[in-house]
Amino acid sequence: MLHFWGMFKFSEQRILWQVLLWWGSWVLISFLLSNGYDNPQRFALRAAHLFFGFLIVVTVNIKWLLPHFYLKKRHTLFVILGIALLGLTVFLMHAEFLPWTDWFDPRHRNPRPEGDRRGRRATGLLWIGRFTPLIIAFLGSTVTEIARYANRKEKEAIQSEKEKLETELKFLKSQVNPHFLFNALNNIYSLAVLRDPQTPESVMQLSEILRYMVYDSNEEKVPLKNEIQYIQNYVDLKRLKDSRGMDLEIDMDSSAENLMVAPLLFIPFVENAFKHSKIENLKKGFIRINMQVRDNLIDFSVINSLPEEEFTKDEVGGIGLDNVLKRLDLLYPGDKHTLNIQRTHDQYKVHLKVLTG
Repeated sequence: MLHFWGMFKFSEQRILWQVLLWWGSWVLISFLLSNGYDNPQRFALRAAHLFFGFLIVVTVNIKWLLPHFYLKKRHTLFVILGIALLGLTVFLMHAEFLPWTDWFDPRHRNPRPEGDRRGRRATGLLWIGRFTPLIIAFLGSTVTEIARYANRKEKEAIQSEKEKLETELKFLKSQVNPHFLFNALNNIYSLAVLRDPQTPESVMQLSEILRYMVYDSNEEKVPLKNEIQYIQNYVDLKRLKDSRGMDLEIDMDSSAENLMVAPLLFIPFVENAFKHSKIENLKKGFIRINMQVRDNLIDFSVINSLPEEEFTKDEVGGIGLDNVLKRLDLLYPGDKHTLNIQRTHDQYKVHLKVLTG
């Protein structure tokens, strides 16, 4: 039995299930309402007769009418052809000159006189009774298939969004800023030449940054402490560039370090601050980085100076803010995040709130 069922394609199985569903429902209701147990043989013949009508209507509707007309927005033509399908099916089932009609319905017909109102009324009710089950099969299969189509489209949209997100993540992770790496290596080399005791720690920090970028960030979510450590390592390596001391303050709340967040979520704003602040200007350059955590809410802000003249460095590489905005919309849609960016003549402020729960 399973082998026989397996011979059917999925689409054919779906059609047969629909036929059995609507036909079985109608037969059960008819049996209960018409006392089919009084004459089970005749009721069985009628049920078999009706099965072929359901088979025609449901098959043609699912295989041809719905995909070629309704789902292609040709609704008027779909309705017209649906009515034609029902009429043709009733004709094939009940036309008296067709050979199978008497076999399925062996009753002797006693037509009433042409002018008899009761005869016309009975004939009208008879045709309504013939059309009704097929109309139910047509409407039922239509509604079911439309719902299935809508559900499939929703799943495809979710899958497409997921694939888009994965593509965004791969792109973001591949954008390690080469200038940052070269500068960090040059600074560590200078420490090594001077035999600075800070050299081993700096090498370890750079190693942790690379490991986080290459391995840890492949996870969908990472502990917040990993993200904080990544930012801290990044800032510490940036500090190596100027031994005079930069005007740089960083305050990262680690009280909820096991809170799970998307990787590489905050570093783009830190990178952006270093790019545009001209932090090397000891008189006017500054960067303030702050992160506070309350329950499942991460409150993150970066404020940096802006020089009087437009200034940007390390333009090649890095994670662009446009990509970060898209990523936030994908990962934390709706009210899951708020981002406020303000720019004045001498400051650039970023305030990001992320609700992780």
